[in-house]
Amino acid sequence: MTSAPRTLTVAALLVLATALAGCGDDTDDRPDSAASPSAPVWATPAEGTPPAPSATPSAGATPSGPPRAGRMTPPPPVVPSERGRSSTPPFVMPTRSAGAPSARQVVDAFRAAKLPVSGVRDRSVDCGPDGAGLGCAELLVTDAVSVYVFPDEANATNRADMWGTDAYRKGTVVLNYLGTTTKADQRKRYDTVLAGLG
Repeated sequence: MTSAPRTLTVAALLVLATALAGCGDDTDDRPDSAASPSAPVWATPAEGTPPAPSATPSAGATPSGPPRAGRMTPPPPVVPSERGRSSTPPFVMPTRSAGAPSARQVVDAFRAAKLPVSGVRDRSVDCGPDGAGLGCAELLVTDAVSVYVFPDEANATNRADMWGTDAYRKGTVVLNYLGTTTKADQRKRYDTVLAGLG
């Protein structure tokens, strides 16, 4: 009577052991399997990770990367520059053409004709780029009229055309009445004096 329960107990243990042995056949238990998600990162080496660099460089190797503290990097070579030279030549003021009267001669002719020429101011600086850039060679301004002398007739004609009826031109000299209170009959007298200059 006692052998039957013993056989039954041994048989149950064998079935249980076989079942447990079958359940333990997971791929996670194999030694060559990948690490489980719960395993720490340091426990399994990552695939394809290059080996850590050696602390000492091999013979003949040149150091690369940014300079370390204490190592001096030579500065780049200094290319000598040409001082005083610029890519654009300096501006040269135009000069009046030969034979053309100067602005001073025109104003003196007005004075000789008893025409008002008060408040004479030399504004030739306005001819160049430091002023208004008008392109004239000389400029004398009075309270009644401004006298422009241009380097050639083409520039004088262009400027007179821009000023229209407020200007009179003879050769390279342009009289400008803009901004003045000079009446039309008085303007005619200035124009006549300029026309009479050789």
